[in-house]
Amino acid sequence: MTRLFALLLCLLVLTPWPAIARVMGPQAWQTPATVRDLAEIRRSGVLRVLVNQSRNSSGEVKGEAIGVESVRLRAFEQYLNRGSKGPAIRLKLIPKAKDQLLGALQRGEGDLVAPGELLPLGTARQVSRSRAVVMDVRMVLVSRQGSHRYKSYEQLSGRSVALPAGSAAGAALEVINQNLMKAGRAPIVVEWVDPTLAVEDVLEMVQAGVYPATVVEQTIAQRWVKVLPKLRVDSQLTLGNAADMHWFLRKDASMLHASVDRFLQAYTAPVNQDAAFESVYRRLYRVQYPLDRTGRQRLEKVRPTLQLHARQQEIDWLNLAALAFKESTLNPAARGASGATGLMQVTPATARSMGVTDIGKLDNNVLASAKYLANIRRNYFASSRLNERERMAFVLAAYNLGPQRVQSLRAEARRQGLNPDQWFFQVERVAMATMGMGVVSYVNAVNKYFLAYTRERYLLEGGPQSAAN
Repeated sequence: MTRLFALLLCLLVLTPWPAIARVMGPQAWQTPATVRDLAEIRRSGVLRVLVNQSRNSSGEVKGEAIGVESVRLRAFEQYLNRGSKGPAIRLKLIPKAKDQLLGALQRGEGDLVAPGELLPLGTARQVSRSRAVVMDVRMVLVSRQGSHRYKSYEQLSGRSVALPAGSAAGAALEVINQNLMKAGRAPIVVEWVDPTLAVEDVLEMVQAGVYPATVVEQTIAQRWVKVLPKLRVDSQLTLGNAADMHWFLRKDASMLHASVDRFLQAYTAPVNQDAAFESVYRRLYRVQYPLDRTGRQRLEKVRPTLQLHARQQEIDWLNLAALAFKESTLNPAARGASGATGLMQVTPATARSMGVTDIGKLDNNVLASAKYLANIRRNYFASSRLNERERMAFVLAAYNLGPQRVQSLRAEARRQGLNPDQWFFQVERVAMATMGMGVVSYVNAVNKYFLAYTRERYLLEGGPQSAAN
């Protein structure tokens, strides 16, 4: 018996443990040792707020709050400090993807979650909801004006709906699809979009005609239609039951919870709360549909040149195409400011720095741009810490602003506790706060054109013949 026990013990020692058992540090399912309630928050002087990284929810531009939660949270900060004789509490906003917010709260990475969208509590442990921030919110279909109208979601059978990550519409559409398939009909095609896109980006791409439709909270749709006038909100076509928006806290932060509830009960949104939002976004460049008849014809004419120089510089040719569409709508004869010329709107000085002359010629124009992009990537953003999507975003930002300015934005992001290796929703927040929306809009537009192209990559590359090359 003793030998058998020893043998079993040896086997246990030699058998590899599951990976999760070997991971050090707190896991999503673990309860942190301490929870910060209001007294500790007052002593520290900082309330850590986990915010949805979308610009609709938490964006700020040069000190102006354009996110709906940014406005509410500023008012909450004033409420906490009203009449206080001690040090003032300041809010530290921690942006994360919507579907990561509750997990971060459970791990103790923040004290409060303010999503600005419907966020189901799901199976989150030790988390409670505040009183309603907005009551009776419905999910509605949003499409482009002039597109087909539907009377029910079942009529979307076989058609596509684009949703951002974490959308509350996903579960309800799944139920509809189960019923459609039981009836022998094709399900609605739910296209979960690229993680670089938030709800406002999806709405912009619906207006452009890249995505045919989306489903969003009615409050969000009504807000964005003010600045995206080609959107059509089908308010009568609701999905599921109305639900309330909430903030979220740890269950054991009872004093903070009580303060949040008292604030929300008395809070009234300012009449002009969207004034800055409308002012900022009405001035911004709006993406177009890059694959209409003219766009396809132009792309086909310049495709061989784009592919040649993209291959030589190890760049995805659709990135070059997206940049060209942003710069010139694929017009090789375009002329811009400061001597910018041609398809890529290259300046003579930039071309000379790359050893290229005569940029009036299409081949030289694309060569100069591709070499400059590759030069920026190689000299400033070659780190293995960057994934390829973020690397290209930084390269584009540097193409627009200059590499040194982008590096200073990354340094400031690091100082603020943001991720300096992530442009989207992280470093771009510093750019928004210090420079405005110019470079943010530029990178976003090129990214959206790239995503529009990649949806049809197979066709744009010539089908089976090109796929085999």
